[in-house]
Amino acid sequence: LCARLIPLADVITPNIPEAEVLAEMKITSEEDMERAAETILAKFGCAVLLKGGHSISDANDLLCTKEGSRWLRGRRIDNPNTHGTGCTLSSAIASNLAKGFSLFESAERAKAYISGALAAMLDLGKGSGPMNHAFDINSRFTAEK
Repeated sequence: LCARLIPLADVITPNIPEAEVLAEMKITSEEDMERAAETILAKFGCAVLLKGGHSISDANDLLCTKEGSRWLRGRRIDNPNTHGTGCTLSSAIASNLAKGFSLFESAERAKAYISGALAAMLDLGKGSGPMNHAFDINSRFTAEK
């Protein structure tokens, strides 16, 4: 995975525990997130969207590219139904890239989509269920560039 697949990617989206493994360091602050993302970028040569929702402050993510780093700030949404958020975020970024948006625009749009889907508070079944992927089906998220 690390030697063959990640170097082929344009962007990877690790959460805090995954980034700790990839960067070989403990992450306990936003400064650590910055160091880890830069380490991962240097190690694998692809952009990194380091998701801060697992254990750092709010839901602030860091996009680190060869051109520089930018924070995507967000508020934590108290919703137990978070199953699939990482996969959905990655898919939303890929979809927006395919539509012609820049990596930063794609990450920003994907983060807004995830926030909306979580805020819609879909509650299915027991345990950690899915978020509401269809919360705003006729919205700006479906628009082409």
